Amino acid sequence: MTLELPTPSAPLNIGTRGSPLALAQAYETRMRLMAAFDLPEAAFEIVVIKTTGDKIIDRPLKEIGGKGLFTREIEQDMLSGKIDIAVHSMKDMPVLQPEGLLLDTYLPREDVRDAFIALDGGKLADLPHGATVGTSSLRRKAQLLNYRPDLNIVEFRGNLQTRLKKLGDGVAEATFLAMAGLRRLKMDDVPRTAIEVTQMLPAVAQGAIGIERRADDLRAAEMLEAIHDGPTGQRLAAERAFLAALDGSCETPIGGLAVLDGGTVKLRGEILRVDGSEVLTDAGDAPIEDGPELGTQMANTLRSQAPDDFFSWLT
Repeated sequence: MTLELPTPSAPLNIGTRGSPLALAQAYETRMRLMAAFDLPEAAFEIVVIKTTGDKIIDRPLKEIGGKGLFTREIEQDMLSGKIDIAVHSMKDMPVLQPEGLLLDTYLPREDVRDAFIALDGGKLADLPHGATVGTSSLRRKAQLLNYRPDLNIVEFRGNLQTRLKKLGDGVAEATFLAMAGLRRLKMDDVPRTAIEVTQMLPAVAQGAIGIERRADDLRAAEMLEAIHDGPTGQRLAAERAFLAALDGSCETPIGGLAVLDGGTVKLRGEILRVDGSEVLTDAGDAPIEDGPELGTQMANTLRSQAPDDFFSWLT
């Protein structure tokens, strides 16, 4: 069957959140599809969808519903046919998709590291005793408190630009952003120090863009296959299996990172108490095709090592 490509009069509708970073990711997806099929920009329509997570920025995610708040409205619009595909930051994605939707396309992964941002351009180790650091990530909060229990952590929600403004307004002395976001937005003027993954394990799937589609949309499936990055998919398969087995959400301080080495996937993972008082880590490797089983096995190992009250924040 001949693939029926989109045209300016019948464009492919790409759904996205409206932040500058979300739009940059949607534009990258459009650019890759244009190149893969030699199509004009007008053959694609960027559809901005405001999610509940974008509307409510004065409370922690765990109080208002977790990661699904950034995807629910977008996925509803896809199921209804308003949009054809949706572009997501993978670290914001729940591990399960609604019935009828598939998430099986990933673009090449960007820098996975966290970036430490201080107005004076200083480094994390330079923060004075009791300094105030802004972050909305429970993982970053727990990792920071494990490293520096003296720090004062305050809530810092909003998109990248909003958090930088809060920093400029003096709400905190420093914050953390993803290196991937800064690079995708070409914000080279923002002073930052990349934190190596050996010091601060990133969120599962950090730096990766995922593209979701309807399971029965064969045209979208064929078009997206042309831009899918296999190695990123293999890495995320292990990481997201690890997250899924730990019931990962925005309520759980979890870090995880997979890397490929020849035909092997190497995975590191950690779980932390919210107050940073305890961290459990594990690492392993397996043939690439067994990455999901490795992730599940590591998650079960950490669960077995954790004290009875370690996951009390989930109840």
